Amino acid sequence: MQDQKLYWNSVAETKEFTTPMRSDLFARHVSRNADILDVGCGYGRIMHELYRLGFSRLRGIDFSEKLIQRGKRLYPDLTLEVQRDKRIDFPDSSFDAVLLCAVLTCVPNDADQEFLRNEILRVLRPGGILYVNDFLLNSDSRNRNRYENALPKYGTYGVFELPEGAVLRHHAPEYVHHFFAMFESLEFETPIYRTMNGHTSNGYCFIGRKNPSHSC
Repeated sequence: MQDQKLYWNSVAETKEFTTPMRSDLFARHVSRNADILDVGCGYGRIMHELYRLGFSRLRGIDFSEKLIQRGKRLYPDLTLEVQRDKRIDFPDSSFDAVLLCAVLTCVPNDADQEFLRNEILRVLRPGGILYVNDFLLNSDSRNRNRYENALPKYGTYGVFELPEGAVLRHHAPEYVHHFFAMFESLEFETPIYRTMNGHTSNGYCFIGRKNPSHSC
C-alpha cells in the first residue's frame, strides 16, 4: 500500500481521471440535501460536478496527500481530507450515499477490497445509496498479456502493472455482482471507458441500496 501511495503522490499533478459520473442516474436515488462521502475522491472532480448540480453536503477522502492538495487548490469550496488509515474515520451510519469511482481498480487484493466495502456499509445509513464506477476485464491481446504476466506474482487474473509503477485491477462481471450482493441493485450498466493513460476499457456503473437490515 505504501508503494501505491508513493505512486499516486508522484503523479497527482499530471493524471486526469476519466470515468464519467452518471449524475442523472445518481439523482434518481439521492436527494440534493443528502450527506455524501466520496471515498478515494482523488482531486475532487466528481464532487465538483455534483456540487455544481446542487449537491452541497459533500465530503471527500483520499490517502494521497498530493491529490488532496491539488483538489483543495482547484476546488476550494469542497471539503477534502486525507485518509490516514484503512478504516474510514467516520461513525457508523454517517452518510446517505457513498461514491466509489475508479477506486477498486487501485485495490488489487481481495481482502483489502472486502475491508473497504464493509467500511462503506458501516458508514452508510440504512437504505443508503452506493454509487460505483470501475473497470471490467478486457479480452484484447494487450490486456490479456498484462493479466497473464502479473498472475504468478499477484495470484489474481485481472491484476496488472503499469510501467510507471501502479498496480491495478480489472474485474470479471461475476466478481462484481457477487461483491455487491448485499446491496439491492438499482442500476447496472456496462459502458466503455477511457482510461487515464488514453486507452479504452470495458467498465461498469453500479448503484445499490444498503438493505436496512444489514449491519457490519
